[in-house]
Amino acid sequence: MSENFRTGFVALVGRPNVGKSTILNYLIGQKISITSRRPQTTRHRILGIKTDAHAQILFVDTPGLHAQQPRAMNRYLNRAAADTLHDVDVVVFVVEGKRWQEDDDWVLAKLEHVKCPVIVAINKIDRLPDKSALLPRLQALAEKRDFFAIIPVCAKTGAHLDELEAAVRQCLPEAPPQFPEDQVTDKSERFLAAELVREKLFRKIGDEIPYGLTVEIESFKTEGRTLHIHALIWVEKDSHKPIVIGNKGAMLKAVGQEAREDMQQMFDQKVNLKLWVKVKEGWADDDRALRSLGYQDE
Repeated sequence: MSENFRTGFVALVGRPNVGKSTILNYLIGQKISITSRRPQTTRHRILGIKTDAHAQILFVDTPGLHAQQPRAMNRYLNRAAADTLHDVDVVVFVVEGKRWQEDDDWVLAKLEHVKCPVIVAINKIDRLPDKSALLPRLQALAEKRDFFAIIPVCAKTGAHLDELEAAVRQCLPEAPPQFPEDQVTDKSERFLAAELVREKLFRKIGDEIPYGLTVEIESFKTEGRTLHIHALIWVEKDSHKPIVIGNKGAMLKAVGQEAREDMQQMFDQKVNLKLWVKVKEGWADDDRALRSLGYQDE
């Protein structure tokens, strides 16, 4: 450990689907936060820990901030993200290279009272056919606030994420590490297992259902050399259940197989995964139901 060791919390914030989780996973060097093309895939604050001889960076992946809050789930997601801003040493504000939306302005307004350094990561620059189009975006962003740095990146390829990490390190306070050097997240294996099942569902199922779908681990135990996991998939409507199960159980089987393969890699042991689908009417707009399913303010 170096003499001037640095440790600090770094919040990754932005509107939904700008690539915060992909950035986290790349910087940590392994999959901690699930990803999909659907907005609001991330539903919890997830800590990713990166430790080396000089620093321990505590990245906090947050749900996407969004102005529309029609349901209890939306309000929970916004609270989880906004509350993180009060207790961090650095904020990385993630935006898209191609589009600036109303929700980006809404997030920017949330950052007005943040006292710590704010770094902008302009993600998805690989989607810009003309890179010179970035220049007016950089100038416009620089006028909105005195940012510590504005860095174009591509989370998908890892381009310029080393520059983003270097800027983050400059802002960290000198402090001893808070976690053991081999720990990469504060989340339990049960939590990670549920998230992997939910990821596969989000990637495979149509537009409507994912927002009314969650996963709860009912049983998680090792017997011999095999980890046995029983997971409940909760949906909001009876009509959603056959869609999640699929024709002759094909959808559920495919989700289970892909999730099991990821779990075996993550937990480094054989996994026996069993899935059930159940209905809990309107759970995503019921504060009590949200709490019972693990959506609690931290």
